[in-house]
Amino acid sequence: MPVACALAPRFSLLIALGDGREEMGRRPAALAPEPGAAQLTGEVSAPAEGLGIRAGMRLGEALSRCPELALVPPDPELAERAWEGILRRFESGVGAEVESERPGEAFFEAGGLRRLWGGIEGVLDRARRAAGVPVVLSAAPVRFCSYAAAVNGEAIVPGGGARRFLAPLPVALLHGRLGHAGMAGDAGAADVPAEDLPNELERLGIETLGRLASLPRDAVADRFGRLGLRALLLARGGDRALRPRHPFQEIAVELDLPDASSGPQLERALELLVTRLLAHPGRRGRTFRALRLSARLAAGGGWRRRVALRSAGSERDRLAAVLVPMLSLLPGPAATMRLEAVSLGPASGEQMTLSGPTEQRRRKIAEAVRQARAAGGSEAVLRVLEVDPTSRVPERREVLMPFPEEGA
Repeated sequence: MPVACALAPRFSLLIALGDGREEMGRRPAALAPEPGAAQLTGEVSAPAEGLGIRAGMRLGEALSRCPELALVPPDPELAERAWEGILRRFESGVGAEVESERPGEAFFEAGGLRRLWGGIEGVLDRARRAAGVPVVLSAAPVRFCSYAAAVNGEAIVPGGGARRFLAPLPVALLHGRLGHAGMAGDAGAADVPAEDLPNELERLGIETLGRLASLPRDAVADRFGRLGLRALLLARGGDRALRPRHPFQEIAVELDLPDASSGPQLERALELLVTRLLAHPGRRGRTFRALRLSARLAAGGGWRRRVALRSAGSERDRLAAVLVPMLSLLPGPAATMRLEAVSLGPASGEQMTLSGPTEQRRRKIAEAVRQARAAGGSEAVLRVLEVDPTSRVPERREVLMPFPEEGA
């Protein structure tokens, strides 16, 4: 099934620039790293690209190439809100089940929509009109290839041609595509963060995806662990299946702070937000598994943190106790604060049942699995399935499978 990619170039950079986008568009500019993140450049302007600067480049190298490079404070909260409206238009206007991990890009299965909109070209054209903003649309056999095609302005990559299409492209395309593939205990994985692996590959002389794809799997695994194997899979034209999001009603509250606030003032504002969120009509008595706290900074830019609860709950004091420590991570005084429900749990009052201990245990395991996935993502809870215990190849003995939410 072909995977379509909708890419809005420099979306987060344009949102962060705001009214100054026209003036800054004539100067070399790049999104600055978020507080606490790796020191790598974000999206870059066209003049910066002309000087050889790209997204994911080490900050020191970017500044050495262009000392006049303007670093723009990112505003991830505003970018996510703006992109959310576009995602909903894809869902309602095209009928697509969308996956989106960052503002400015979205993926969806295009094969099932071909008859509805007159072929793959018709699906892409419909998505382009539904977006409402300039986007580049492409389709390819897998997710990463579709993204690479959109970056390079290609419309459709035929089935079976992913590896051939990717071969001449730079390994810099892997920036932001590797997720959390590196895991504790993997050989070499802890030495190179996922965000910095493309830079490390370039340092070793591996500049194209085709060159990476030609390397022996054992050598890549020995040097980079699971992280390198993930990069090798993408370079060879493979990728994981899409994980479409579940459309949900927005449950969020926002508070404007008349004066740039910090300290005890912020704590009181946060307590008010928690009270308003608990009274939101869309909650309908359900508990919270995960929340997102965000702020617009008085000096410009934005900030956000995702907080997952150890167990689903809706007690005001408990929610405040979890969220208040996050305020110490604010990089500056806040002008606006926003609290949003990311994942909802069951209703706060549980119905008494006549089920036995085994059924109660199953329900508790299912709730624990859902809570863990709200905190760590869809792959936070896996199980080991034996395939060929007698095999000499470790990868063939067992495989990791999603743990069923209904327990075991």
